[in-house]
Amino acid sequence: MDTLDALKISEDKKKYIVELVNPMLEEMVAQCIHRMPADPVAFMLEWLEEKKVSEDDKKLSPEEKTRLREDNMKLEQCMTKVKSEMQEAAKLVSSKDAGKDEDESEEEDDEDDEPPPGWSDSPPPAKARASVSAEAYGEWNTKKAFVAPVIAKTDEQKERLRDCLSKSFLFSTLDDQDLTIVIGAMKEETAEPQKRVISQGDQGDFLFVIESGRLDCIIKVDGNEKVVKTCEAGDVFGELALLYNCPRAASVDAQEKCVLWQLDRDTFNSIVKEAAQKKRQRYETFLAKVPLLASMDAYERSQLSDALKAETFADGIAIVKQGESGNKFYIIEDGSAVAQKDGTEVMAYNAGDYFGELALIRNQPRAASVIARGNAKLLSIDSRSFKRLLNVSDLLERSTKYT
Repeated sequence: MDTLDALKISEDKKKYIVELVNPMLEEMVAQCIHRMPADPVAFMLEWLEEKKVSEDDKKLSPEEKTRLREDNMKLEQCMTKVKSEMQEAAKLVSSKDAGKDEDESEEEDDEDDEPPPGWSDSPPPAKARASVSAEAYGEWNTKKAFVAPVIAKTDEQKERLRDCLSKSFLFSTLDDQDLTIVIGAMKEETAEPQKRVISQGDQGDFLFVIESGRLDCIIKVDGNEKVVKTCEAGDVFGELALLYNCPRAASVDAQEKCVLWQLDRDTFNSIVKEAAQKKRQRYETFLAKVPLLASMDAYERSQLSDALKAETFADGIAIVKQGESGNKFYIIEDGSAVAQKDGTEVMAYNAGDYFGELALIRNQPRAASVIARGNAKLLSIDSRSFKRLLNVSDLLERSTKYT
């Protein structure tokens, strides 16, 4: 506990370490010391996998366990049938060979026994044949094509939903066919004011896209609930549990009557997850290197990642112009740019640098122009999202505190 007390983490996190992490680590280390494996890392990984399987088994309902037992019985029956058929085939081959000339038979046997080029003197492992049989007769080994649910909607609902999804980070990478599948699988829900739509710590089986209304994202800090973000039309919530297979990171309460679109875990995993996860991970890794944003926690950074949009500018193109109203905040992801005030170069920007925040914070015109030097790739966030997701004064204070 002395080590934990020295860490600058919340009481919830300390409790999590003491009650969940430490007991598991102690059990794993005890098993490792008891068995003293030659490769401790491989042993620990195998132990954790067995632990996960054991925990997953506990979650199975009696009906699921019965179904699995029945599947295993079918597998055993199929394997017995295959073995019997192979034995019969071997007998037929043997009876045909017996009718041939003995010398010719021996010659043929010698040829049959000769291994193909590239094989060792040892015969091929028996498991190779068994795996072919399992694939041929075991339906459970066949990866079935995912079939998304289709929930009836009017053309008007589909159009509303398509317009809503077009504003969302998670769905922006989908092609038309996948987007149509997702729209078909989504279910319309309404949330009355003050209703808790999801609760922190629960297991998540779906996410929500907001068509209308406002909802607060709330996390517990030292036992007290704190609003960390307000979600509006076009925003997504509940996706972290699906992306990372973890409990809900926050609770979400409706401020007013909201229209929401719910998407199930299976459709999300099969259609949306991979593309969204790669894009989010790339942005989160990059944002962690931006000095202003380094003090953000993982949840805050993931929310900011969702709001970012990539823009490219050719050499010499003005990204912002002096005197115009500011409606975007920019971070340079790749390339460089220079700031010019009244025609004079006053600053240079490289990857990880940011600009445009002062015009948004002070509601003033741009103080300088920013020109791309070479081809530049930038991440931008609009004024509304900037003010919702970023408290620059708080971030600067946190950055100073932890440096």
